Amino acid sequence: MKIIAIGMNYPLHCKELHAEEALPQEPVIFMKPDSALLKDGKPFFIPDFCEQLDYETELVVRINRLGKNISERFAHRYYDAVTVGIDFTARDLQRKFRAEGKPWELCKGFDNSAAVGDWIPVSRFEDIQRVGFHLDIDGVTVQQGNTADMLFHIDRVIAYVSQFCTLKIGDLLFTGTPAGVGPVKIGNHLEGYLENEKVLDFYIR
Repeated sequence: MKIIAIGMNYPLHCKELHAEEALPQEPVIFMKPDSALLKDGKPFFIPDFCEQLDYETELVVRINRLGKNISERFAHRYYDAVTVGIDFTARDLQRKFRAEGKPWELCKGFDNSAAVGDWIPVSRFEDIQRVGFHLDIDGVTVQQGNTADMLFHIDRVIAYVSQFCTLKIGDLLFTGTPAGVGPVKIGNHLEGYLENEKVLDFYIR
């Protein structure tokens, strides 16, 4: 199982963190190892190697078929369920690595940095590209988005990624975060929602 993630996939988030950069013309891809997965409501422990740990709320897609060089028009056949996930980012490390022109996988791919909630069948949604999601911290909504606002829709991303690496059953695709990212602290209670259904619920320790 591999975790594939998309960066800079919502215009307002691009302006939020990269205002000086042009919007990407192709999907921006990075990977997380399987050791990054955090599930079943287990707590997230803030690592001691960073000073600013940010949440990035995303729609996560579960791949259910083996595929290579997938055509965009057939990409919808390759995933069966979605949930809300958190792409945890060591933001201070990311700034440092970017400034030095170095790879920044370490600020994204550390243990438990990919939290995922309960899966909901895609068939439950009339249009997967018109799904709202949001994150509450301690009962207050801090980030919300809608898949209609993606720069690169899910099927486009799957077709693009599958040119480079074979997608396998159980792979996860983090589809990018909207504007509103921010830091977490010990004791925070995170709850993620797809539309009005809570699918993610855990604490920061």
